[in-house]
Amino acid sequence: MEEIKSRFERICVFCGSSSGKKASYQEAAVELGKELVERRIDLVYGGGSVGLMGLVSQAVHDGGRHVLGVIPKTLMPREITGETVGEVRAVSDMHQRKAEMARQADAFIALPGGYGTLEELLEVITWAQLGIHRKPVGLLNVDGYYNSLLSFIDKAVDEGFISPISRRIIVSAPTAKQLVRQLEEYVPEYDEITSKLVWDEVDRLSYVPESGVAT
Repeated sequence: MEEIKSRFERICVFCGSSSGKKASYQEAAVELGKELVERRIDLVYGGGSVGLMGLVSQAVHDGGRHVLGVIPKTLMPREITGETVGEVRAVSDMHQRKAEMARQADAFIALPGGYGTLEELLEVITWAQLGIHRKPVGLLNVDGYYNSLLSFIDKAVDEGFISPISRRIIVSAPTAKQLVRQLEEYVPEYDEITSKLVWDEVDRLSYVPESGVAT
């Protein structure tokens, strides 16, 4: 079989620590893992071996690709997350976890999930909107799981809360193969204001407390 070369070295996958009620969600997690292996892409994810997180990480690990699980120390007990495969990177809290996963990844994909998945997904979309990163963000919309979210976002565009340019940040597809292919082809767009923001400089600024003295 001809080897597929990807523009991505590592993709971060957000997904549920539950498996969901439909077998199609679990099958999609395994298929995404296999697609990453086929394209020689490593995985960054939230650690643990339970739910869809466990299925996608095991599939990537079984395929011989590197798996990096970033997990807060509080969530590391085995009764919470199970046995994590691959490399485990312990961090202090949820904020550091998201920052580290984003730093390590070249793109992001959300499988079906709950509050945590949505929170991680919306944050990287917001970062893309602000020009903090230029990495593609994909929704693996298994059996229309994210249809209502996409409808809400379209409503926000119609009502003037999200720009059409920002709407195009989200790449959505029903299958892993189709989604990764679309992410490979993604070209970011920015409005005039966002394109002038330089976040690296902001990061280097020292904190100035109320006394006015930089620290």
